[in-house]
Order: sequence, then C-alpha cells, then structure tokens
Amino acid sequence: MRQAKQEAQAAHVTIGTAVEHADGRITIGCSCGMTLTNGPTWSLDEHIRLHRAEARYAALSSAAPAGMPRLIPVGADRLPTRTP
Repeated sequence: MRQAKQEAQAAHVTIGTAVEHADGRITIGCSCGMTLTNGPTWSLDEHIRLHRAEARYAALSSAAPAGMPRLIPVGADRLPTRTP
C-alpha cells in the first residue's frame, strides 16, 4: 500500500505555471493530464489538494487487501483519469 501511495503522489504533480484567465479563473496542469482550476467557492490550492487526495485514495483502495472495509466507495466515474 505504501508503494501505491508513492506512485499516486509521483503521478499527480503540477506542471508549468499557473495561468490567469480574463474571466478570473486560474488554471494549472497536472502531470496526469487534468487541468486544475479555481472556482466560485474554492481556490486553486484547494483543487490541487483535493485532486491529490482523491488520487491517493483511489490508489490505496485498489492496492488494499480484498475485504478491507472502505469508508466511501469510489465509483468509476469519480476516479481521477490519466489522459495520454
């Protein structure tokens, strides 16, 4: 499980520099291919932290032994995805 956590951490780092858009959005890319952005009620930093936490949770859940109880099931539509 420790290896899964380390791999998730390495696969989700911000790349490039933050870009400020005319409409007030601030975006930055993640090494997984997702573009992270701020929103009306959350900061860019909060989105980055949530994205990394979700990636760690998904990686740990898939590496955990069968039968280990989970707090929250993760649906396939909620998993962070990697784009080529």
